[in-house]
Amino acid sequence: MHGFKAEALARAYVAGTFDTKARELLFIRDQLIEAGLSVVTVDLSTLAGPSSAADISSQDVAAFHPEGAAAVFSRDRGAAVTKMAEAFAHFLVGRGDLGGVIAAGGSGATALATPAMRRLPVGVPKVMVSTVASGDVRAYVGASDICMIYAVTDVAGLNRISTQILANAANALAGMIGLRRGFETIARPAIGLTMFGVTTPCVQAVSAALESNYDCLVFHATGTGGQSMEKLVDSGLLVGVIDVTTTEIADHLMGGILSAGEGRLDAIIQTGIPYVGSCGALDMVNFGAKSTVPERYAARRLYEHNPQVTLMRTTIDENIRIGKWMAAKLNRMEGPVRFLLPRGGLSAIGVAGMPFYDPPADAALFETLRTEFRAGPQRRLIDLPWAINDPLFASAMVDAFLDIVERRPLQPLP
Repeated sequence: MHGFKAEALARAYVAGTFDTKARELLFIRDQLIEAGLSVVTVDLSTLAGPSSAADISSQDVAAFHPEGAAAVFSRDRGAAVTKMAEAFAHFLVGRGDLGGVIAAGGSGATALATPAMRRLPVGVPKVMVSTVASGDVRAYVGASDICMIYAVTDVAGLNRISTQILANAANALAGMIGLRRGFETIARPAIGLTMFGVTTPCVQAVSAALESNYDCLVFHATGTGGQSMEKLVDSGLLVGVIDVTTTEIADHLMGGILSAGEGRLDAIIQTGIPYVGSCGALDMVNFGAKSTVPERYAARRLYEHNPQVTLMRTTIDENIRIGKWMAAKLNRMEGPVRFLLPRGGLSAIGVAGMPFYDPPADAALFETLRTEFRAGPQRRLIDLPWAINDPLFASAMVDAFLDIVERRPLQPLP
């Protein structure tokens, strides 16, 4: 599915539990047909039995589970939902005629459909009409571009409210599929960059230097931002990454609110995409208002970025831990890698005269990385004297990126 493009005959897939939601799902189907689309209906029911209302039966979908259909249908409803969701994901990513997908239902149907939607590349239209869409939907959407539409009433029959919502959702999908045709017009290859307010000058300088030849996609390093960037890496939509701001790793290890999880950097490892990284904003862990900072950190060096954001300075011990974690990830990267150390400071507030200036803490990070990092034919650690927002550091990141993406001859180590 990498590099997916909707073709003129791409079809809309309507998925859900046809044993309980057939009327509503067939209503969506009819709306899509009326909009001029070819439609495939898919049954995700977790009770074995005939499903004549759908084009593709639940047994057919269940057969895509790695353990076979028998593993899906069980008396344990929770286990059946989990396994049918996995089967649907394997089924959906292999459809060569997929133009977009829509599903509707309650929490069960949402849990069935959205894992498969998350497996699809960013840009493939995905709509989920759900009774749980008005709450916290991160568990369902993750770093993908699923469009969640609140059902307002339960998805249990057709009435004056549900018909409007379902029709709106169907027409939204039809519009997405129709407008997607021929939409991709930017010829420049895309690269991902990570930014925080305290690393903005560096990222802006890097983008300015590369934007004539590359489509520079900047992601805010807020946890979801890093996940979204890596989702694009996994989808094959980026040709390289300039990971200026790896602060999400500090939040992951120290319990901050902007963690991208243990999987940060895994897409780089799995794809071997060209990677230039640095230590941007690893001098801080992010929390909400000052009153939300955990009690165990009450005596730490804190900085109120604004009334809603409180930053905590990382310590020597924490930076040793961060360095070991990062080096372990970098050492698993088999693609071309350059990781740059900004000896002059990790952020706008981590330089001389600013509140997070702490050379011993920074040195602990740098020395741990130097000790733990394993250099190789394609993997290099580059130690530089400048702060991360120094124009010379940004220039070095650009040079490192061009070295590995355009395969320039390697320059002597500084």
